[in-house]
Amino acid sequence: MQLLEAFVNLLAPAPMFFIFLGVLLGIVVGAIPGLGGAMLIALLLPVTFYMDSVLALMLLVSIYVGSVSGGLITAIMLKMPGTPSAVMTVLDGYPMAAQGRAGRALSLGIMASFVGGIISWLFLALLSPPLADFALKFGPYELFTLVLMALVLIATIAEGTLLKGLLIALFGMAVAMVGPDASSGVMRLTFGVNAFDGGFSLLPVLLGVFVISQIIEDVLKKEKPIQQQGGKLTEFMPSAGDLRKHGPNAVRSSLIGTWIGVLPGVGSAIAAIVAYTTTKSFSTHPETFGKGEEAGIVAAESSNNASVNGALIPLITLGIPGSVIDAILIGALVIHNLQPGPLLFTNSPDIAYGVIAAALVANFMMAALMFLGVRPIARIATISRAYLFPTIIVCCVIGVYSLSNSMSSVWVMMAFGVLGFVFRRGGFPVGPFVLGYILAPLAEKELRSGLMLYDGSLLPLVTRPISLFFIVLTVVLSLWPLVQARMRARRAA
Repeated sequence: MQLLEAFVNLLAPAPMFFIFLGVLLGIVVGAIPGLGGAMLIALLLPVTFYMDSVLALMLLVSIYVGSVSGGLITAIMLKMPGTPSAVMTVLDGYPMAAQGRAGRALSLGIMASFVGGIISWLFLALLSPPLADFALKFGPYELFTLVLMALVLIATIAEGTLLKGLLIALFGMAVAMVGPDASSGVMRLTFGVNAFDGGFSLLPVLLGVFVISQIIEDVLKKEKPIQQQGGKLTEFMPSAGDLRKHGPNAVRSSLIGTWIGVLPGVGSAIAAIVAYTTTKSFSTHPETFGKGEEAGIVAAESSNNASVNGALIPLITLGIPGSVIDAILIGALVIHNLQPGPLLFTNSPDIAYGVIAAALVANFMMAALMFLGVRPIARIATISRAYLFPTIIVCCVIGVYSLSNSMSSVWVMMAFGVLGFVFRRGGFPVGPFVLGYILAPLAEKELRSGLMLYDGSLLPLVTRPISLFFIVLTVVLSLWPLVQARMRARRAA
């Protein structure tokens, strides 16, 4: 009844305006490499202090929804993920755009984003308390085995050889270890260079390896803009056949994204990795992934968008942030004198149910805005690189500089841009490097916590049911492609 009342309250002009504004701003900053939802929400946090609490939270949640979806635009059109969660979308989105099917890739990504948002919203609205309780059963070893599964599966998504994927992922993990040890404070892998004492932040590394390296490569290749096929708006819209073909994949990936989103501190990037590799492992034609496979886009986008509403579950019900943006949202609640957690539903039901209702409306608005803009968005690929690259570089520099108000972050970005270019020229995929960099600190943190909790014993890894399940699932997903290859070889013989 209270949720229905929240939907009724949304019909007023002010709530609809702020949801629209939030989604639009989120899509824009999500699509621009160097910016992102977390940065925009943090910048707007002081402004919301003067707003009504319900409207403020609606605006911020709408930005969250729009920013994760907007990341697919530059991932598909320019091979430059706007957000870390869009890294997996690059693998098949850009090859489709290069084949003249940018509109098709965008429409599938938008459809998958919408499906992921709706399915995860159902869990948010109907099953928040039990899902949050289940998340509390995940101890450090359970989270470690989940991250370990993602790390092991990184190599299966690599372009090229399995060995190169593993090597580059391990190198990314080593780069993540530079700086102070989280437990003891001892400096690691700094080689006496004071500039390395703080380690490397994610944003400069991500933008350098993906964006700057791609710009260097494109400039040297002097590639011409992609020739994009034209057509009416209806030609870009997914059909009933698309829903039948990709529906099961979208639902499965959305469920994966929702469950992973519920887990504190894991994030949408891991959701996309697990969903993508699961889809590839059980595909009858895994060799097409990374070359413009539609199922890859559907898996990546449905899962990373599902993780948004999934992450809102522990935030609303327990006051536990599931990601960086969720931590900022908790700050927004505190600013408005609201207590995150179970008492939020009791003391401020208008806030709790208002956020839940706004999340659904924001997903519908996201789909409408992006589908209406799919044709002009697709034209990005036809714009001369001479106009695009300077704008992208300026946005990257602004975003990285604002991270620490220091030029050192900008130089780190440029250095990793050169390193990423070397990787590309050597035939090493840059995706596993970034994913290894993102996941390694999470794995280390949870492993250390588990060792301290269980007096240095690793036995709970196999005696606790959930961690054992993830270990078994890791083995199955890793070996399944080999089994499929052998089965195809026998049928061919």
